[in-house]
Amino acid sequence: MRIRNRALANKVVEAQEAAAMIEPGTNIGMSGFTGAGYPKEVPGALAKRLAAEAAAGQPGKVGLWTGASTAPELDGVLAAADGIDLRMPYQSDPVSREKINSGAMDYTDIHLSHVAQRVWQGFFGDLDVAVVEVSGITEDGRLVPSSSVGNNKTWIERADKVILEVNSWQSEHLEGMHDIYHGTALPPRRTPIPLTHPADRIGSPYLECPPEKVVAVVRTDSPDRNTVFTPPDGVSRAIAGHVLDFLDLEVAAGRLPRSLLPLQSGVGNVANAVLAGLREGPFEGLTAYTEVIQDGMLELIDSGKLLTASATAFSLSPAAVDRFNRDAAAYRDRIVLRPQEISNHPELVRRLGCLAMNGVVEADIHGNINSTHLMGSRMQNGIGGSGDFARNAYVSVFVTPSVAKGGAISAIVPMVSHVDHTEHDVDVIVTEQGLADLRGLSPRRRAQLVIDRCAHPDFRPALRDYHERALRSSFGGHTPHLLAEALSWHQRYLDEGTMRR
Repeated sequence: MRIRNRALANKVVEAQEAAAMIEPGTNIGMSGFTGAGYPKEVPGALAKRLAAEAAAGQPGKVGLWTGASTAPELDGVLAAADGIDLRMPYQSDPVSREKINSGAMDYTDIHLSHVAQRVWQGFFGDLDVAVVEVSGITEDGRLVPSSSVGNNKTWIERADKVILEVNSWQSEHLEGMHDIYHGTALPPRRTPIPLTHPADRIGSPYLECPPEKVVAVVRTDSPDRNTVFTPPDGVSRAIAGHVLDFLDLEVAAGRLPRSLLPLQSGVGNVANAVLAGLREGPFEGLTAYTEVIQDGMLELIDSGKLLTASATAFSLSPAAVDRFNRDAAAYRDRIVLRPQEISNHPELVRRLGCLAMNGVVEADIHGNINSTHLMGSRMQNGIGGSGDFARNAYVSVFVTPSVAKGGAISAIVPMVSHVDHTEHDVDVIVTEQGLADLRGLSPRRRAQLVIDRCAHPDFRPALRDYHERALRSSFGGHTPHLLAEALSWHQRYLDEGTMRR
């Protein structure tokens, strides 16, 4: 019995009836983070209604706020119906991406740790409706979160009315895995967050919502839309090998303990390859303080190497989801799911000394990182939480294959076409070619190291030529650049389909 509260059980309706309570022009906060814990029924019903109204000559749109990316059943259907006015803070849906880059949909890219604060400050307007998936409702009306927490606490607190989707597909053993902290406040009432270890629990296992706010409850039994990871290829394994060698050296130098420091890892095949390497490596007693728990972290827990993982959501392959749902009770004391304003909080990332590892679109020779835009103007997904961790981590590592598009694009360029992470927040850059530790180096020295260690051999001579001429002819000698050429590689790709000369 997932709905144990009689008053809320009396509010059970079909998805179409719940969607009818959402007016065009409203702002909606929906649950969901990396395809986990998003509402499965109401978004589709709302999209169908908006599409029908548009066909009848009455087009309408809504503002869509989430934790991060969701899935086609939410982002995709609403975007395809031209039903989204403003999207924030992160997305990865191809239909949404096309709408954003064509100018048909407004999009605000924002650090994930900043979302709750900006919503409380009112910069996005009022939040009219929250649509939140939960895995259960207790006898006294408290809400058991599902496979992600994200911004759900903020949506429930700020929304005028709340629609709940109770998903019986989610494991009932999720109850007790969450830690919902209510102690954050805006200045000048802010106080320190009392968390000093990834395993600390400082809040409640439940979300709380005044029952009078809940206008509808919808039952569902639909699975999360999970990412399918490909097995690590040679490039991913090479990158992982460089990262693991680096960690070994840091331990040997006395800068890291043998148990390392709390791990933060972006999502993807390279990250999973590094986690697989840690499973086979010499490090014991590991912890993680991160955004998402992916396959590699679950396997590290199973191996006994990872003692605790703190995150805001899961991002698991279908096989890993099956394993988790089967054994969720066994994971409950090893995994903590928190609101993303806590999982990504700069105060906590700095205090814990996280080791951050994130992917990039491109890096330049002086250490600046573009993680969001293709050729300077086309949004890919968004910055997500990488900036929350990169700026505040004990060590900030960025990883990427050295080339893309079959070798037509170099991931190491003279100047990035868009800056998400400045050189000041980047400690280490890694490709399959090698690793460049940039700490303590001037821009000119960083450029030499990035070219020699990280650039693909096909592009290395051109990068060396650019840097050597910049050293001779740049307006200034501190960060040498030839401004007329700095973005010419990107323009060449747009004109000719390749960065190669």
